[in-house]
Amino acid sequence: MTTAKARRVALVTGAGSGIGKAVAVALGREGYAMVLAGRRREPIEAVAEEVRAGGAEAIAATADVTDAASVKTLFAKAKEAFGRLDVLFNNAGISGGAVAIEEQSLDQWRKVVETNLTGTFLCTQEAFKIMKAQEPRGGRIINNGSISAHAPRPGSAPYTASKHGVTGLTKVASLDGRKYDIACGQIDIGNAATHMAERMKRGVTQANGTVAPEPTMDPADVARAVVYMASLPLDANVQFMTVMATKMPFIGRG
Repeated sequence: MTTAKARRVALVTGAGSGIGKAVAVALGREGYAMVLAGRRREPIEAVAEEVRAGGAEAIAATADVTDAASVKTLFAKAKEAFGRLDVLFNNAGISGGAVAIEEQSLDQWRKVVETNLTGTFLCTQEAFKIMKAQEPRGGRIINNGSISAHAPRPGSAPYTASKHGVTGLTKVASLDGRKYDIACGQIDIGNAATHMAERMKRGVTQANGTVAPEPTMDPADVARAVVYMASLPLDANVQFMTVMATKMPFIGRG
């Protein structure tokens, strides 16, 4: 792999499908050298091929964001391949489904929180280590939050708690990153038409107990927003951005 030049380098977790794939492809089109991370080799290799077909450099790296050693190996591979890291998109996450709080298993709680919150923390930690030491110094971290970081759905205790935690982590990383020229922001997404949101079209439980289908939006619209956030100079930052299907029941939810 070629050594670092004046290229921009981005790492996307959960890059094998959905929002992660859309963002990886969009950043590749903007000229970023891409590090694509996911648990399954085949999907991230396919996305890497798509990014390369668009003219950008890309490597695929299997990683489990809940495992500290795996995360360290991932970021070491990124640094070895490209010499620096300019953008981290913390995207890997799971929903955990809809389960009443009194019936929620501890194992499922831990799985969701470890993926969505601990995984974001571990990746942020490794990104800080690279970004504060590189020349030019600094970089940008964009966390995938959620509409549920603001308002919960029924039966979503692990997911909602994890995404509220991501908001707190975003604020701390933004504060702690100042002295290193590391900017951190969060994009809160509502009903992007991915596999995770497929159930929205079939109908999901509303706050009043009824079940109703909800509008969705194209993940490409999310990708454009992330590209904008990434494009800013490091002396400017989108701290929080909400991108949602216009007619989904968020404003007025409950």
